[in-house]
Amino acid sequence: MSKKLFDRANKEVERAKKALKSSKILLDSELFEDSISRAYYSVLHAAKAALSVKGVDADTHEGVRRMFGLHLVKNGGIAKEYATILIAEQEDREIGDYAIGIEIPKDRAAKRVDEAGKFLSEIEKFINNSLNQG
Repeated sequence: MSKKLFDRANKEVERAKKALKSSKILLDSELFEDSISRAYYSVLHAAKAALSVKGVDADTHEGVRRMFGLHLVKNGGIAKEYATILIAEQEDREIGDYAIGIEIPKDRAAKRVDEAGKFLSEIEKFINNSLNQG
């Protein structure tokens, strides 16, 4: 992997870690909709990090979802369950951010935060494996 791709992936991972940390703080503060939103952005930045390792650039939320499935899941590099997490995180983020009057329960927010941590961990393994192969 080129230094440029590695640097970009690393920056996305650092951004993902900050968003995950924020999501945990918001969860502990019982701000569940905001917690879900930050958990989603953790997953989004982690997905962008994995895509950048492959030299794939996606600028939109939908583009990240599509490219993640096409370039990382379809070829077997990352298990399908992580694409499912990406989709669920995005759907819940849209509810939390835009659906006025719908409250996100604590257990659902906690699940999203846990899954975001699992997703980020998997992406870090994927990046490290890519580094070792290249």
